[in-house]
Amino acid sequence: MENHDVVILGSGPGGYVTAIRASQLGFNTAIVEKESLGGICLNWGCIPTKALLKSAEVFEYLNHAKSYGIEVENFSKNFEKVIKRSRKVAGTMSKGVNFLMKKNKIKVYTGFGKINSDKSITVTSNEKETNIQAKHIVIATGARSKDIDSLPKDGKKIIGYRKAMVLDEQPKEMIIVGSGAIGIEFAYFYNSMGTKVTVIEYAKNIAPNEDKDISQELEKILRKSGINIICSSKVIGSEIVDEKVNIKIEDDNGVKTISGDVALSAVGIKSNIENIGLEDLGVEVENDKIKVDNFYRTNIDNIYAIGDVVSGPALAHVASAEGITCIENIKGLNPNPIDYNNIPGCTYCKPEVASVGYTEEEALDNGYKIKVGKFPFSASGKAQASGHSDGFVKVIFDSKYGEWLGCHMIGSNVTEMISEAVVGRKLETTGHEVLKAIHPHPTLSEAVMEAVADAYDEVIHL
Repeated sequence: MENHDVVILGSGPGGYVTAIRASQLGFNTAIVEKESLGGICLNWGCIPTKALLKSAEVFEYLNHAKSYGIEVENFSKNFEKVIKRSRKVAGTMSKGVNFLMKKNKIKVYTGFGKINSDKSITVTSNEKETNIQAKHIVIATGARSKDIDSLPKDGKKIIGYRKAMVLDEQPKEMIIVGSGAIGIEFAYFYNSMGTKVTVIEYAKNIAPNEDKDISQELEKILRKSGINIICSSKVIGSEIVDEKVNIKIEDDNGVKTISGDVALSAVGIKSNIENIGLEDLGVEVENDKIKVDNFYRTNIDNIYAIGDVVSGPALAHVASAEGITCIENIKGLNPNPIDYNNIPGCTYCKPEVASVGYTEEEALDNGYKIKVGKFPFSASGKAQASGHSDGFVKVIFDSKYGEWLGCHMIGSNVTEMISEAVVGRKLETTGHEVLKAIHPHPTLSEAVMEAVADAYDEVIHL
């Protein structure tokens, strides 16, 4: 039996980042992965979806080339090649993680890992078992697409996000149930490629976790692009008839049926915590999540959990941060607990959505007296020049102390801009300090400065 200081179950952005940091800190480290290094994010999530979205963006540019003074004729899309490019990008990134494992001298065990009652780990691959031992075990097994009874996936007509990335043929009509980041990104991709898309959302607004102003602006823009959006509706049943999938929905006006070639279930995720030994160990689980403290310790000594298997935002960068915090605490470096109110969230449709901190409603609910500023990209010279003037930046400050409570953006490349707010909030900057920090012209980031100026009644270009 091989012995290690640290063994991580799962090699997604939580697992492999934890492994690398553990190796840097001098731990003899191993990682267990049943599929491909990089986990869902690199292979079936963050990275390959962005490749698909880039293809859609390029196709949109070609369709609107005349507005830039460019004449392009006789172009077309090749759906099969778009999918192949996405898979190639994913493969490249997975190979990159394999390189990082070798570089950092991390042992990789391929197979399904189960923690035994004596805290040893059995790795099963093709009916072959390997037993390993570790002083510390970090569970980072991630999550998968959630199933709901009214929309059972068959992998052909009713599918999850993995299948949506590798369809053999582009559907003429697609129904997407759920309008979180996954649902909206696929809605943008397929709509841009020419599929007729309908989005069904249970909440009153799409992207329901975003600030209300952002959600409403996004809905307006997506509707304008041709996406059919149905909110405040519950899926109560589904059936497949004559190669069509019929989704039965209910709202305040009654029941109706929406029909399409394919339905994508994007209603959330389910933690991968089955059959990994939690019951035998007595690890506490609540509402599908492993219970942990601020440093990701479970109730069982030397057993830890991070990422999508614990409560908190199911985001790649959160899992990575949790893993680093966990392993640095094991080393005795006394890291600060993560501030979950300063976690940025991004949706990579076009226009993009990015946010951090309190929404306006949350700030008010928490008792703050606030200053709110907004600046539209229609007033930005850089946005007008680039041909992407939709959207705005919205900032929220505490009126008493100037604390930056929240920042919410919708527009071109805003996922690259949100870090200014994240760093500013981390450093406890105030509105006046942001306002006096000179931003380069012309840039989209000027919209942040102008939104702050608007909050303090000093806006120049509006």
